[in-house]
Amino acid sequence: MQDINFEVSEERKKFLINKIAQKVIDYRLSPVAIVFLESSKPLSFLGNQFMIFMQPFYRALFSFREYEEIAAMLEDRNNIEALICEIERLEEERNENKRAKKNSRH
Repeated sequence: MQDINFEVSEERKKFLINKIAQKVIDYRLSPVAIVFLESSKPLSFLGNQFMIFMQPFYRALFSFREYEEIAAMLEDRNNIEALICEIERLEEERNENKRAKKNSRH
């Protein structure tokens, strides 16, 4: 039987981080997600174990391969920080678009 390797390339990490951040923005969970991620940074390994426990929920949003890559990726605190930054960037972009639309109406 072939071992499954879930090492994630830098390009793939960026793609997955953007995908997660976009889902957080789409569901308007930015503040909750940021607080959760910031508070879980010191416990990143335990957070990874929590993801395994919550697998049925996450599998509704991500494929098996993506889910396993995300779980492996989020063991590293640097990736958690990158995810937080991406959520903040996309949230700011969304807010700027809303302001632009509001100002164009006037």
